Amino acid sequence: MANKVTVTAEEGKQELFITREFDASRELVWKAHTDPELYVQWVGPHGMTMTIEDWNCVEGGTYRYTHERDGHRYAFFGVYHEVAAPERFIGTFEFDGLPERGHVIMGKTTFEALPNDRSRVVHQSVFFSVADRDGMVQSGMERGVADGYEKLDDLLTTL
Repeated sequence: MANKVTVTAEEGKQELFITREFDASRELVWKAHTDPELYVQWVGPHGMTMTIEDWNCVEGGTYRYTHERDGHRYAFFGVYHEVAAPERFIGTFEFDGLPERGHVIMGKTTFEALPNDRSRVVHQSVFFSVADRDGMVQSGMERGVADGYEKLDDLLTTL
């Protein structure tokens, strides 16, 4: 049975959790999350082309990438606040397509080693408001995350 994404968003709270297990080591899954040549191959929904414009995965470093499909372009960017290989990274995340700035998400992604050379990724996002969090959930992000992690499963078998 394939590993499934679990998105937990408790009513009335400003956070959500994304949890997913992988049939690969923590170090390999970490590398796929932090190496731009790998990251560009799996993040985002099926059918979208990803371009990395900026990538500096170190404390204080920044990133910016776009997804494109059918002439529509979506940009995302942020700053890394902590990078502790291969345990976790903490940073901000913003979507550059909202009518106003200021909808910054603080995220922490942890990488856990599991028996039999498997791993678990747990991502926690904290939003400024419940409305921001609910907007993210309603945007279809769960499908995009699930699609991306399916692509990551395929990529991990080739590394």
